[in-house]
Amino acid sequence: MNDIYQGLSQAARLVVTLDAGLVEITLRSLQVTVSATIIASAIGLPLGAWIAVNRFWLRRYVIALLNALMGLPPVVVGLMVYVVLSRAGPLGVLGLLFTPTAMIIAQVIIITPIIASISHQAIRELWADYHDLLISLHASRGQRIATLLWDGRRALMTAALAGFGRAIGEVGAIMIVGGNIDHATRVLTTAIALETGKGDFALALALGFVLIALAIAVNLALHILSGTERGSRW
Repeated sequence: MNDIYQGLSQAARLVVTLDAGLVEITLRSLQVTVSATIIASAIGLPLGAWIAVNRFWLRRYVIALLNALMGLPPVVVGLMVYVVLSRAGPLGVLGLLFTPTAMIIAQVIIITPIIASISHQAIRELWADYHDLLISLHASRGQRIATLLWDGRRALMTAALAGFGRAIGEVGAIMIVGGNIDHATRVLTTAIALETGKGDFALALALGFVLIALAIAVNLALHILSGTERGSRW
């Protein structure tokens, strides 16, 4: 228990004093995770809606594949991205390995199936309510998807937040492709892994508490800004 108390105390000290190292890795964590969430949402939300409103013979298998990819092992993703971006890989000429961009690519691959699968579930239920109306209005497929995405935005925000939650806590993949380089690719999760390996459990716990607080703060901020769960709304 002493380590937990020391961790809480050290986390409070780091936050109150605005420790330069903590600020740097926190901002980098936000930069990588928010970028990955935005890109994955831009891919996953329309993909989930498209699958919900279209019928094709592989649809059942695509949905099953998306659900299966929700549990994609991050270490395997990291290894695949590493091979592709390494000097001998097909995209090695871009020099992206051990950069925040490589970390964003790995996170996008991990969370896109999560966002697409959850958004598909949400849009499918909405499509059942809107089907007759949109068909009677002769809305095109693009208009149907746009309407469902807009009217289902609150449910889709949950999908995006689920992706954000998975990405902000990711360590295996970004450790492989980022390298945990100080002042370059070190983020909160890789710093926690480093301090744990060094035996500095108090500092590792302090960083862990900061990470949890950061995830909660982002979720609360988005809920407040989007106006969900107001007192007058069920």
